[in-house]
Amino acid sequence: MTFERTLHLGKIAGSLFLFGPRMTGKTYLLRQLQPALFIDLLVPETDLSFSRSPVIFWEKLQALDRDSLVIVDEVQRIPVLLDYVQKGIEELGLKFILSGSSARKLKRGGANLLGGRALDLRLYPLTCFEVGKGFKLDMALSYGALPRVVATFLEGKEDDVRRQLTAYGTIYIKEEVQAEALTRNIGAFQRFLSVAAQMNSQTIEFASVARDSSVPMSTVKEYFSILEDTLVGDFLWPWDRSERKKARPKFYFFDCGVVRSLQNRLVDPPTPQEKGFLFETFFYNELKRLRDYHEKPYSLSFWREGNCEVDFLVTGPHGPIMAFECKTSSETITADTLSAFHRRFPQLPLFIASAQDAHPRKLNNGVVVLPWQQALTTFLTDNPRLA
Repeated sequence: MTFERTLHLGKIAGSLFLFGPRMTGKTYLLRQLQPALFIDLLVPETDLSFSRSPVIFWEKLQALDRDSLVIVDEVQRIPVLLDYVQKGIEELGLKFILSGSSARKLKRGGANLLGGRALDLRLYPLTCFEVGKGFKLDMALSYGALPRVVATFLEGKEDDVRRQLTAYGTIYIKEEVQAEALTRNIGAFQRFLSVAAQMNSQTIEFASVARDSSVPMSTVKEYFSILEDTLVGDFLWPWDRSERKKARPKFYFFDCGVVRSLQNRLVDPPTPQEKGFLFETFFYNELKRLRDYHEKPYSLSFWREGNCEVDFLVTGPHGPIMAFECKTSSETITADTLSAFHRRFPQLPLFIASAQDAHPRKLNNGVVVLPWQQALTTFLTDNPRLA
């Protein structure tokens, strides 16, 4: 089973980096492009050959015609190849697509990132729109949206879905963290990963995570940076005009199925409380994917003032433009939160993204409740007030 992806690599002129978490379908997309040269560095013989003698890569490039497409999959494994990529662009007129599941080794190792000669794109798990008619919210909250996982679920093989997700954490530790030597203490990282998964979509207290993981707080911060660099999660920071005052972020894993696997909760359906955290995670990841795929100049944050909080604040080049609060029940925004929010952002559209409503509603306090699908459509519109 295949899915029509929003990201069409064949329509992009010039060279590009394509990064994304494991199992998001990068290699499948790349192989549809029929390049003149495809280098897969996950093949041990290829990896060993270029590691020993990178100049062989340059020799292969010189044999190609001008304007040929070259794809290097898992390029972070041999960063020195990027020097030859730059020569290939400048001297041979070649086009490159360079993919990987982590840019950490490239960034931290001072690798040649081509100085603006290549776009930097991301591939994510499937959006609800890419899944299409087969999409079910309960499926996304329980098992996530990795292409292979979704395809297996739609084939009715739910036990295989659980096996795939259970294996994800092991593969991630072995092939991302251990193979790339991102940390020497794998045991400590595994303890941290379990604790971090339990904190998904919640405000992160680094001291608390350090205590529960039995590692120093400085190590916890480094481990979180590994999760970010390997694209399995990222921080969402509170909105503030002053960057100095931003503190106590939330952390969201990139996929609900993966985080439930790390929490060891795949067997049972989500509890009502867990469903709230998962829906918030799902909605955040959909916002991020749609923003990047549709090239919206938006940044995402959450708003917090005292005990009042709104899940997602969308900010454009000229300031905040809309906000969303996620709800899986009939609960609404408290009067105190609504009052504080409108004092800070007069007239700013504030929507409830509802997991259970099938039709829009306007509450007596003026807040508009939108089915989550319509909330995502509103996010993509140029005028959220009219959506």
